[in-house]
Amino acid sequence: MNLGKQLAAICRRETSLSEMQVSLLVRISAVFPFVADLVHGKLSLYLRSGRDFVIAAEVMPHTVYMPKKKSALGAHIAAQEEPLVSAVFRTGTRQTGKREWTYGAMIDMYAFGIHDGQSVLAVVTFDVDTERLSIHGYRCLLETAIDVLEYARRGVRLEAWHPIAPSDGIIVTDGRSRIIFANEAAQRICRVLGVGNLKGCLLFDRLLTRHITRETVEHDCPWQKEIEGAGMILIQRMLDLQEGGVQKRRIVLLSDVTEIRARDKEIRIQSAIIQEIHHRVKNNLQMMASLLRLQARRSKSQEVKDALKVSIHRIQSISVVHEFLSQQGTEDIDVQEVLHQIVELVALDLSDKDFVVHTEYRGPRLVLPSRYASSVALVLNELLLNTMKHAFAGRKSGTIGLRVEEEPQRWCLDLYDDGVGLPADFAQRPHRSLGLQIVKTLVEGDLGGTFALQNDSRGAGYGTHALLTIAKPDGEEKPGYQAESDPL
Repeated sequence: MNLGKQLAAICRRETSLSEMQVSLLVRISAVFPFVADLVHGKLSLYLRSGRDFVIAAEVMPHTVYMPKKKSALGAHIAAQEEPLVSAVFRTGTRQTGKREWTYGAMIDMYAFGIHDGQSVLAVVTFDVDTERLSIHGYRCLLETAIDVLEYARRGVRLEAWHPIAPSDGIIVTDGRSRIIFANEAAQRICRVLGVGNLKGCLLFDRLLTRHITRETVEHDCPWQKEIEGAGMILIQRMLDLQEGGVQKRRIVLLSDVTEIRARDKEIRIQSAIIQEIHHRVKNNLQMMASLLRLQARRSKSQEVKDALKVSIHRIQSISVVHEFLSQQGTEDIDVQEVLHQIVELVALDLSDKDFVVHTEYRGPRLVLPSRYASSVALVLNELLLNTMKHAFAGRKSGTIGLRVEEEPQRWCLDLYDDGVGLPADFAQRPHRSLGLQIVKTLVEGDLGGTFALQNDSRGAGYGTHALLTIAKPDGEEKPGYQAESDPL
């Protein structure tokens, strides 16, 4: 449950606040994580519940370490245990004091009221270890946090007020864009840009912008832009606090993403190289298949022609995988797509031109890591070769399908057809088929699974099922899937 829904549920359960008042608190709560980061302290929201207080929201900061305490969310607190909160509810004025955070350790506590007309609707508190923070001009951060809470009463775009990172530079200006606060991270970033002391400078002063060589504004995020200068790449987030259409304060956040962009560029280059390698491997495999096809045409032996044709299909099945990887820009393979392409290749070569193959796919859409790619493609190829050779003799059409089920430790695949099925004595026959030996070796060896062939549950004449299992490696993420069945 997110912060707003959690807050609304506690308000309705523990208080007699109206829906408009609850809605106001929910709107303000959207900036709680941002505000907690800004003040470098824990934020709590107190509501009246009878004679007691109830804690309706708690947010820990991302910008400073604070020893964790047991959550008091939803807990009832006696009024005499929170004198500062009681004083704010009684007088409506801000209160400052001390509280014990851990045994023997005292920290500062700031309490402010959220007003609804003349009455105090709720009280926000900040628990801050200001002595250890040693932030020069901390009072300005505190006043800015209160302004943010007031500004949020009208509702804000949540994505603009996402939390602050510990390494972010924080700059605050007054209504005339003069800098009144800058933390150490902001000072360090701006020193690289050639500015010694930020406080007192105008935000758009030439001294601050002279080394900037590029600015890119995101259309969907007008408050944010990427700037480049002095060998640095920065994300600048500019948040204006206005009151009655007049600028009151401006918060500027600077994130140094130079290393991140360098890594992204390196990843893009590596991805392009890998795609090119897959493309070249695919071309080489297709050339090999063409040479074997040429050799098959010149051979006078039908047995040799059949053997070469099978080898061509095996090469092409691996080629399909490399083509897929070269086009997708990803190292994962979609089993449905690979199956679809192999069916087209096999059906084209092994069936009459008038023969129609219907394909279907049931269960989750299975996406496997690339290390399974070649083995899975070869297994599907061998099974489809057997199907096209034996299942549909004397028919004008047939159905080939794949059913997928996911279990905690493995994937279960059922590759089936509606052909003639297996002979009654199939289990007793000595099996010397190279294709089935390849399937068994790949499934049990490379894929860590099992393989079995059986007739449909209705008996012979209703089709064959090739049942495969593929073991999931430890830590393997679940594949992406679609809940409904899709035709191939």
